[in-house]
Amino acid sequence: MKTVDSKILGKLTQDERFEDWWHSETLKIPLVDKELVVTFMDFEPDSDETFIQEADTALRSFLLLDSVYRAEISNLVLNHFVEYKELVCEVDVPTEMKEINEHEIWKFITPTEILITRRPYNEPDIFINLTCECAWEPEHGLQLVFKKGKALTRVSSQDGHLTTADAYDIPDSEDELLAKFKE
Repeated sequence: MKTVDSKILGKLTQDERFEDWWHSETLKIPLVDKELVVTFMDFEPDSDETFIQEADTALRSFLLLDSVYRAEISNLVLNHFVEYKELVCEVDVPTEMKEINEHEIWKFITPTEILITRRPYNEPDIFINLTCECAWEPEHGLQLVFKKGKALTRVSSQDGHLTTADAYDIPDSEDELLAKFKE
């Protein structure tokens, strides 16, 4: 079994089905106060020599995000839920979620995994995707995406896109959260 080494994660093991996926042991994630597996995706060690170093740098930043930052982004997560609620029938919204506030939203979210990959379009920055299950959207879940691990740049269903710009084929400058990102 092939492995690669990360200064933050230690050994990552190559996935048996997807050769460009590498899995860590669990890691404590302060933002959600949970231990999760981290997966490097779309990573081919022989052709991307800087991936691990850039992923480690992004992880260092991401691991600094804690419950204080979670409180700061709660309104964005609640807004995602409210937008979903406006699109579906009232009966599709869990009863206990009818009148919740931004601090209560986290009770209905279960983080499942951390995915780290490069953006395939525009700039090839590293993005950290915190995938979650959520009570209001069991089929598509929730993803919270962090550019370079530093700041939340997307809240959406798990749709395979790292940015809203990529999802809707719009310029990065029109992607509200991505455009606000500062180094």
